[in-house]
Amino acid sequence: MKKIMIAMIALAISSAAVAQMENEKFVKAMEPKVIALDTTHSLEGFTELANAFERIADVEKNQWLAYYYAAMCNVNAGLVIGSGGDMMAAKADKTDPYADKAEQLINKAELLEKSNSEIYVIKKMIASLRMLGDPMNRYMTYGAEIQAMLDEARKLNPENPRVYLLEGQDKFYTPEQFGGSKSEAKVLFETALKKFEAAKPATSIHPSWGLPTTKYFHSQCQ
Repeated sequence: MKKIMIAMIALAISSAAVAQMENEKFVKAMEPKVIALDTTHSLEGFTELANAFERIADVEKNQWLAYYYAAMCNVNAGLVIGSGGDMMAAKADKTDPYADKAEQLINKAELLEKSNSEIYVIKKMIASLRMLGDPMNRYMTYGAEIQAMLDEARKLNPENPRVYLLEGQDKFYTPEQFGGSKSEAKVLFETALKKFEAAKPATSIHPSWGLPTTKYFHSQCQ
């Protein structure tokens, strides 16, 4: 019996060591790509990052963060396309494929990580991308969804700075006759800055993106 117990303890220690090594490998693969998020602005850059995160997710199928970042990068790639030219022109044929891909990925993330504010931040971004694909015809549908996703993200974590960043961007870009306001946006960006200052991500690869963007938009509200 004593030998069996010793063998079981040794096996448990060995398994824990392997798991630790695998986790360290995952973090090492993710870190440089997570760092690159705040300095990437081009379609090519976001596409490259999206593919890199998805390759990691294909290997580490139990890690929600890889799916989360792959979804985020697909949204940002679509936003780059959707933001060019006439903002009110329909371009869903170009942006919807990115929204579809992002939705598939964030759904996989949510299966692994329930009731997480960051998941709803991405869902909000996907809804914004879908509305951007055809603003004139989609506002009534996706305007409500955007707000619902923001509200849920805030409810799950009122200290999440990205909630206030995204809300501030919406106020910044929306015409005043439709509820936009640069002064209200400034307050939201200031709130986001305070939340960023206080934020303590669980690990080096947990969501921390958005501070440079917040600083930029805040400067545009002066």
